[in-house]
Amino acid sequence: MSDWSSGYMADIAYTFGYYVELNPHRSTLAFLDKFIKLPANATACELGFGQGLSTNIHAAASGTHWYGTDFNPSQAGFAKELAAISGAACDVFDQSFAEFCSRTDLPDFDYIGVHGIWSWISDENRAEIVDFVRRKLKVGGVLYISYNTLPGWSAFAPMRHLMAEHAEVIGAEGRGIVSRINDAIDFSEKLLATNPLYARANPQVAERIKSIKSQNRHYLAHEYFNRDWYPMHFSTMADWLEPAKLHYACSAHYLDHVNILNLTPEQQAFLAEIPDVMFRESVRDFMVNQQFRRDYWVKGARKLAAVEQMEQFRQQRFLLVTPRADVTLKASGALGEASMSAVVYDPILNVMADHKVRSVAQLEVDLGAQGINFAQLAQAIMILAGAGHLASVQEDAIQSKARKACDRLNEHLMMMSRSGNDVNYLASPATGGGIAVARFNQLFLLGMKKGHKTPIEMAKFTWGILKGQGQKILIEGKLLELEEENVAELQSQAEVFATKTLPILKALHIL
Repeated sequence: MSDWSSGYMADIAYTFGYYVELNPHRSTLAFLDKFIKLPANATACELGFGQGLSTNIHAAASGTHWYGTDFNPSQAGFAKELAAISGAACDVFDQSFAEFCSRTDLPDFDYIGVHGIWSWISDENRAEIVDFVRRKLKVGGVLYISYNTLPGWSAFAPMRHLMAEHAEVIGAEGRGIVSRINDAIDFSEKLLATNPLYARANPQVAERIKSIKSQNRHYLAHEYFNRDWYPMHFSTMADWLEPAKLHYACSAHYLDHVNILNLTPEQQAFLAEIPDVMFRESVRDFMVNQQFRRDYWVKGARKLAAVEQMEQFRQQRFLLVTPRADVTLKASGALGEASMSAVVYDPILNVMADHKVRSVAQLEVDLGAQGINFAQLAQAIMILAGAGHLASVQEDAIQSKARKACDRLNEHLMMMSRSGNDVNYLASPATGGGIAVARFNQLFLLGMKKGHKTPIEMAKFTWGILKGQGQKILIEGKLLELEEENVAELQSQAEVFATKTLPILKALHIL
């Protein structure tokens, strides 16, 4: 492995993922739920941005000036290309953490994001990040950080280590990392087939290997096969961040805020008796067997009074981003899947079904006659947003400023979709972030921009792109061979797109 990589997986590109928690605007709902003063979002930074898709989407879709670095030059090159195309305020670099964090031309930041990378880097690099946050995060600023967590990784960590060791020691270097990953997975399956005591003590490991086998090898290379790989306890993370004067705020994962989805009444009562907030969080991780944390930390958190919290919460605006008919009254947490009360949720969803933006105050008035009180509405919004059905909407002025940059970026991403499905997200000036849009739907949008308005026109436009590359549609393992079969399938998908998806994309100002 090259010296410049410092043990990080650099000979295979990272996936083109988008991570919604990196969107600073999303912190609003989480902070209000915990009565914490809302932060500013003028300047932001992402450390270790991978392909830079999240950084670029957030720069294009907001009024925030983004900075970031990823030491892989091919990934940084892609990120720079997106920034140049969108014209958004986005400065990205291909520097190591040590190089980037020592720059003298960077502003102080309202928001710093570190997604996933913390678990895969050395202690020296962690120290660089903490020192950077100490020096460059403004008072009142937010650090979003996610990382692999104990105790959730305790059972599988030894197997992960063995797989990485196999790839390093037994795998043939000349065959490339993908072949070495495949060999390590095959070796692990053969090992488990011998029924070792480790597998008998940790029966869930076999299921994890089965799941890993079906996952993208680019993702696996970075998730499991770096030289440095350290899941840690919440308290250890707190120790790391203490020199930066950070205070734990809350989880960035909305559903973590809803106790009834994650904790039994007995567990809630037990936690309530623990006076220390930080220790309580550590104990909670054992109750839910936490494997991955997504957290906000604040430099100088300030509490809101109850009246301020309610006033600001009522001002928040939301939009239903799932077709009403597709919303199931289910939500998942650590306790499994739970049913949502139709008496509460159906009226909310019915009001929001037209995909128009509404404030909490408007919803409170509209739903009050149906017996839904403020507390029920607040919890329902948290759960529906956590399940991905509701999206928080930015101020109109910010949306207007972001529209052109989003249009430029989205058109480029849609053009990329002609050749593959690497990028399945587009930028929304309404939410300040990314929205999942599958490849064919991106091609339908592209066709509409070129004047192909009806489902059959969209289908024929899309088929022309696929046919030109020798591609055909695969349905339930069967390849559609005939042209009319492919066009018919595309037309069927385009009809669903036109009736269900298109109204939402228009509401999100993606079209």
